[in-house]
Amino acid sequence: MTPVTVIRGAGPVVLGIPHAGTELPPDVTADLNATGRALTDTDWHIDRLYEGLLPEATIVRANAHRYVIDANRDPEGTSLYPGQNTTTLVPLTDFDGRPIWTRPPSEAAIANRRAAVHAPYHTALAEALMRAKARHGVAILFDCHSIRSRIPFLFEGVLPDFNIGTNEGRSCAAEVAEAVHEICNAASVYTTVRDGRFKGGWTTRHYGRPADGIHAIQMELAQSTYLATEAAPWVFDRAKARALRRHLRQMLTALADLAPKLGGFS
Repeated sequence: MTPVTVIRGAGPVVLGIPHAGTELPPDVTADLNATGRALTDTDWHIDRLYEGLLPEATIVRANAHRYVIDANRDPEGTSLYPGQNTTTLVPLTDFDGRPIWTRPPSEAAIANRRAAVHAPYHTALAEALMRAKARHGVAILFDCHSIRSRIPFLFEGVLPDFNIGTNEGRSCAAEVAEAVHEICNAASVYTTVRDGRFKGGWTTRHYGRPADGIHAIQMELAQSTYLATEAAPWVFDRAKARALRRHLRQMLTALADLAPKLGGFS
């Protein structure tokens, strides 16, 4: 299994896609129960949704499923949301709190997965950001995610359509957050929140260092915005996606245009 796929672009924007992969090594498949093998918590078709929106962007995509190891979690296992329901570096339950393993992985197995899957993804992502910064003086990580809009185990009610995460403004310059937020607000058929239930995962918090010229922002989309239904077989709705992609393209283009004003090279 190749742990990561990188599509190089020449621009300052890097798209991180940690949760679109569905690959499972045979030993992992054997240890998952029927709930786990359904792979319900995949960011279904998120790579397809963003494909071609900003041709000059670099794309870094994890190929393994998050049940192998979650590329958007702290490799040391520290919780992103202390005191709240969430999933761990190697999840033991799905987003509905249901066990996913017949035989949970050992600490040794988790360490092996961290080295074989988690580390290569972040090595590739860090290299992409450094390459963008070297070329443009600044790099902007747009971390691409999606999730079902109703998951009572994780959050109350219905999730907004656009969930912007900036770690309470610490992971990017205010101009980056505002550029994305303004486009979301202007898309009046969608609902928007910034730093609500999703404030940015480990990737956003780890790489977002505005003072060092690396800005990171997470976009968590409600899957109802581009899937026919938020249930198997997780059908990509072309009409919904076409409408949504117009706004996502505006966001990415705005960020690319903003890069020189953030201290980058003009």
